[in-house]
Amino acid sequence: GQNGDANMEGALIARDKVGVQDFVLLDSHTSEAAFLNNLRKRYQENLIYTYIGSLLVSVNPYQELDIYTVSQMKLYRGVNFFELPPHLYAIADNAYRVMCNEYNNHFILISGESGAGKTEASKKILQYYAVTCPTTEQLQTVRDRLLLSNPVLEAFGNAKTLRNDNSSRFGKYMDIQFDFKGAPVGGHILSYLIEKSRVVHQNHGERNFHIFYQLLEGGDKDLLCWLGLERNPQKYTYLIQGRCAKVFSINDKNDWKIVRKAFSIIDFTEKDIEHLFGIVASVLHLGNIQFEEDSNGHAIIRDGSQIKWISKLLGAHLSILQEALTHRKIEARSEEVLSPLNVDLAFYARDAVAKAIYGRTFTWLVNKINGSLANKKTVIGLLDIYGFEVLDTNSFEQFCINYCNEKLQQLLIEMTLKAEQEEYELEGIEWEPIPYFNNKIICDLVEQKHKGIISILDEECLRPGEATDLSFLEKLEEKVGDHAHFVTRKLADQKTRKSIDWVDFRLLHYAGEVTYCAVGFLEKNNDLLYRNLKEVLCNSKNSIIRDCFLLSELDNRRRPETVATQFKNSLTSLIEILMSKEPSYIRCIKPNENKEPGKFDDFLIRHQVKYLGLMEHLRVRRAGFAYRRKYELFLQRYKSLCPATWPHWHGPAAEGVERLIKHIGYKPEEYKLGRTKIFIRFPKTLFATEDAFEYRKHLLSKVPAPLKRKAGTGSACWRGALARRAAKKRTWAVQTIRKFINGFINRKKPLCPENRDFVRLSQYHYLMKLRDHLPKNVLDKSWLQPPSILEEVRGSGGSGRGGSGPCLVATSVHIGLFLVPQLQQKVVTSAVFSGKKEGYLESLSQPFLETRLSEFSKALEPRAPGSYVTPVIKYDRNGFKARERLLVLTQSSAYVVEMAKIKQKIEYSTLKGISTSNLSDGIVVIHVPEDNKQKVGNWDGGSSEVMWLMLPIPSYKLLECHNS
Repeated sequence: GQNGDANMEGALIARDKVGVQDFVLLDSHTSEAAFLNNLRKRYQENLIYTYIGSLLVSVNPYQELDIYTVSQMKLYRGVNFFELPPHLYAIADNAYRVMCNEYNNHFILISGESGAGKTEASKKILQYYAVTCPTTEQLQTVRDRLLLSNPVLEAFGNAKTLRNDNSSRFGKYMDIQFDFKGAPVGGHILSYLIEKSRVVHQNHGERNFHIFYQLLEGGDKDLLCWLGLERNPQKYTYLIQGRCAKVFSINDKNDWKIVRKAFSIIDFTEKDIEHLFGIVASVLHLGNIQFEEDSNGHAIIRDGSQIKWISKLLGAHLSILQEALTHRKIEARSEEVLSPLNVDLAFYARDAVAKAIYGRTFTWLVNKINGSLANKKTVIGLLDIYGFEVLDTNSFEQFCINYCNEKLQQLLIEMTLKAEQEEYELEGIEWEPIPYFNNKIICDLVEQKHKGIISILDEECLRPGEATDLSFLEKLEEKVGDHAHFVTRKLADQKTRKSIDWVDFRLLHYAGEVTYCAVGFLEKNNDLLYRNLKEVLCNSKNSIIRDCFLLSELDNRRRPETVATQFKNSLTSLIEILMSKEPSYIRCIKPNENKEPGKFDDFLIRHQVKYLGLMEHLRVRRAGFAYRRKYELFLQRYKSLCPATWPHWHGPAAEGVERLIKHIGYKPEEYKLGRTKIFIRFPKTLFATEDAFEYRKHLLSKVPAPLKRKAGTGSACWRGALARRAAKKRTWAVQTIRKFINGFINRKKPLCPENRDFVRLSQYHYLMKLRDHLPKNVLDKSWLQPPSILEEVRGSGGSGRGGSGPCLVATSVHIGLFLVPQLQQKVVTSAVFSGKKEGYLESLSQPFLETRLSEFSKALEPRAPGSYVTPVIKYDRNGFKARERLLVLTQSSAYVVEMAKIKQKIEYSTLKGISTSNLSDGIVVIHVPEDNKQKVGNWDGGSSEVMWLMLPIPSYKLLECHNS
């Protein structure tokens, strides 16, 4: 509604074959079966995009479709949202135009499960902006960095899971920043909850993060040798727990090349890259450290070769590092005691270090990329967030992810409701309450202070005594056991109990029931790194590790925030960011598990439709009215259905629509009339109108033959006239371009017909620039340097205006020794002519030519600054014989001269006045006394360049001066 539902009608006729392009037009909008049927119809025709109002539903086609070309991008650029079929580009363009027109920030939220195409969607949007936004020098750099930051983030943050070969294991919010002209000038990336536990453990059929495999497969021999690594991933404990280190559908070697290229473009130095790969290698070496018990039951390192490599790569002291991995530093009052670890705790410490350095390095990586992008202006945000998933064993990370999706679903419903309510209020239509599932109750269950699951989890992590996953589960049963959306085996009824294990708890999310295994919740939430291990890392010689582990942390005695609380806080700040922006939504759907083109798995898609909240969103969007349309547009389309509005309606559009729908027979319950729009409640009403329109079009096309011929002849004549007009315009354009090219080629020649227009244009641009750079006073000689085309140099002793040195002339602005009197003349001239002649401003751009007096002028007066001479043609009173003369204007008199002989003289003191025509004919009238006629003589001369003098009129002479 808020985008202005424009041309939805375009695809209405084809609805039987391809469904409706907006789910809002589904008649049975509450039926999940009808929803899936419409989605299937469109998917089978390779129409992967469908709207729900302004939300875009995207189904992954698992094949290349020819809908992302540059011509497609240009097609969607600047077009009204609903005028073309649904597309990712329509969402991107709408966000861009709203941002530019209203100068506010926007965000595009892309969500869906692994493999649904979220990452691809964000790439396509970035490419769209790269191609369609105004181009600047900086744009190429920004474009490359935005697009090439993706492979780096994917290498370090994505992994193969059971559902997807390239699953994002972190949430990403990317701002694309634009300047006031709408050109992309920067970006900023926020990352959320990297799945650190994957570094040390993977489920069967899954891999660790891509970068480990890429380094081993693609790194050259010298690099691997320097890092102490072997090419075979089977040698590394952290890479083989999923038992699928090598995957044929992933080309690690090729991906390594892309990542290496990306590093060079996004401002990474060789030192950065060296230290970064040192960290990746040290994680692999950490995984291969094995511990065994000594005679006291304390842990000792079995083989020292791995620890040596870690010491080298992290720049850490070997013996201190060894000690930190097998002992824990305990502070008792003012004393520090080293307590030996048993084997289990040593393995915990080892894994904690691996997770900590990888997790913080990923944050460093994001910040480093941001440093090469930042340029804060108005923004469009892209939120590519991990999908709500229901796995066999849902872990702590999945709990956080599903909580995140609950929050975003709540935001979507709130903002959609708000937008609908605002439109109804704006249009003066009464708002009818909508029944919908408000998932605030689930968000509160997870995040509420002191009562929510996260608070209970933190309490268990921080309390003294032996807290375990089972004690956490008991605490949950005690505190939230009576909540309608929470159940455990103990609390469940007989039927449900069988499907829940003793260590599980189940939440009833908006998307359905999800069972979580409580094992590992405490450990992952604590994520503690022993103090002496942190000390080793703070003193590392690896610059990245030193940036990630600051010495100031060691002084802070407060317990660090738990992972769940950190995530909750960052999610709260994300929601605040999103609430301050205009929203757009893209919901991505995975059509089948096998990535097969054309295969539509009903069960899988029904599940996603549910957890993406699409039916809920549709219900809110359809509340009351399926369709709304501006009166003018509705009338323009359907006016032929009513005799009173066809062919033209001359009154207000609202009245025309009212007359039209009464004639068609709309019932009162089917529509409402707002201030600027008609609202239609049922799609069937719109479809009936559309079908009637199609039939009417068919009737109107049956025009009698004679009328057709006449119409054809008339239209042919009109098309011919238009074609001739266009041809004439093209010819003029070609001649103008040629004229200016010719002028540029001949620009160094003296003024002539070939270069005149080009020189005039150069003079004009110079003067326009000069007016903003005039000297502060008349004695200031620092005038703006004119281009060479406007410089005219007289040598020393030449006949300039009284100056003995070179005199620079730039159009009608003369800069020389007599600047002050000439400026005074200009002020007087402006006072005389300004506002009295219609073409005065235009005539200023045509300065006098040949304005210097030659040798004959010495006979006139003592040479004064500011004397002008110009050729004219004198016509005899009898017979109108043409004679060439010169008109000379000095400080006190005007002369008509033949060679060096003065023919007439008019002293300015005898003038009664000067009048100018207010038209653009350029006529100036010189008023002289009656008795001065004979002295003046009768002139009637002409020059296309400068002036015409005209008589007989006894009391004054006429002067047309094009350059006055």
